[in-house]
Amino acid sequence: MFDVHVHAAPDVLDRIGYDDQIGAGYAAAGYSGFVLKAHHESTVGRASALSRSSGLEVVGGIALNRAVGGINPAAVLAALTTGGRVVWFPTADSHTQESARLPRLGDLDGRLDRAVLAVPPVLSPGDPAAKDVAFVLDLIAEHDAVLCTGHVSGAECRWLLDQAEARGINRFLLTHPSYTVPGMEPDEIAALAERGAHVEITAYQLFHQPGMTAARLAAVARAAGSRLVLASDAGQPDSPEPPAALEQLITALAAEGLDPGRLRDAAADIPRRLVLP
Repeated sequence: MFDVHVHAAPDVLDRIGYDDQIGAGYAAAGYSGFVLKAHHESTVGRASALSRSSGLEVVGGIALNRAVGGINPAAVLAALTTGGRVVWFPTADSHTQESARLPRLGDLDGRLDRAVLAVPPVLSPGDPAAKDVAFVLDLIAEHDAVLCTGHVSGAECRWLLDQAEARGINRFLLTHPSYTVPGMEPDEIAALAERGAHVEITAYQLFHQPGMTAARLAAVARAAGSRLVLASDAGQPDSPEPPAALEQLITALAAEGLDPGRLRDAAADIPRRLVLP
């Protein structure tokens, strides 16, 4: 098993355990590895240290939020040249995150303004920031890294896939597209999967997304077809331990009539091949 989406302490939000504690849980559960994600800092150094100490395949990356300079080519170059494998477009600082009133770094201190981030077509192609978006996409292509869409809108996800295709980026993951942000429907997701996008479903959605059900997630899984990726997105104190969270997601989807073997592939070989060089 290989979990492409987990959070650990230290973080600006409370987490269920520190990196080493999360790693120990995966090792005990027989996982080969996982991707360590943080919304407000690169996890490349943390992942590298834990990989060396644990023997697991622990992978780091960078989420392009304001704490790292937003859609910042310098931060992406540093992350990828030091072993990072995953680049998430804006998550906590995306315009959709603010519109949905989901957690933002600015919630911790009212002195921080509420500026948000976007890519085309929400961001005007003539905006000076569009050059940074293009530079980041070029870096992802050059390093054969994974482009994750983050919490941007469905229209931005489609634009990012267009750009990935134009640059030969083959590692493309729609970050929980059926979650509140971006809130895509199964038919929209199926269209992108048919073009080669991998589609993430997370255990967090099952436990915490308002109105989400196992049946709705199963419809997304069917739309994803062979491009399905299952992840925990766990690490919250009110979620199960990440390996248990992912097991519960597999069990819930299997109860909706999906093939258990296919579901296990979506939480093991498929994500591992997607992430590792």
